Amino acid sequence: MITYPSTHGVYESHVKEIIEIIHENGGQVYMDGANMNAQIGLMKPAKIGVDVCHLNLHKTFAIPHGGGGPGMGPICVASHLQPFLPDHPFLQNEKNKKTLTVSSSPYGSPLILTISYAYIRLLGPDGLRKCTEISILNANYIKEKLKNDYKILYVGKNDTVAHELIIDCRIFKSIGIEVIDIAKRMMDYGFHAPTISFPVEGCMMIEPTESESKEELDRFIETLINIRKEIKEIEGGQFSEKKCLKKCST
Repeated sequence: MITYPSTHGVYESHVKEIIEIIHENGGQVYMDGANMNAQIGLMKPAKIGVDVCHLNLHKTFAIPHGGGGPGMGPICVASHLQPFLPDHPFLQNEKNKKTLTVSSSPYGSPLILTISYAYIRLLGPDGLRKCTEISILNANYIKEKLKNDYKILYVGKNDTVAHELIIDCRIFKSIGIEVIDIAKRMMDYGFHAPTISFPVEGCMMIEPTESESKEELDRFIETLINIRKEIKEIEGGQFSEKKCLKKCST
């Protein structure tokens, strides 16, 4: 199983070679569709040779993520795996007796798909491609603005990232600051912190997508830069837990 681009936020340049090696040794490749937000309109999973791919409707095709995510998501397979797709006998074409299944279960949630269908039809091919391009642009804009204040953990070809990036917060552990502290401080500025639980412990993964305006991205960037300035005050001894407690007691 692979994710492309990787969850480290880069397009793996040797992904086709890796997949070919797996195929040569009798294996199959399942692609997690979590990062399709960096692919739609630019490439197809089949082009790199994957055998199975699921699409995360809640990340790329307008479905809300709340409540644990929707109980529906397309599973795409290469032609040689089509006979193994799940099926049920409740919907059949009387003429040729072929199953016309939309959901792999008769009690699934296929109506959720109408939201994604409307989203795709309203945007069209050009609009979907633009969403992808803006997602990648936004992530690289954030990277460039933060690179002097934070270590960007991974970059790909031409010093660029895909649609997300990871900033390394582990370097602040020596002065008693964890990534969770940065996340909580962001709440004071009105931001719910991005992902801090994975893919790298002690780091923050930022995935702006195409949704935010430049003004909001700039406010987000300014927040992280301000937090970095506060960390520098601790590094320089201008602020400490002991000084804070002394000030609070007076």
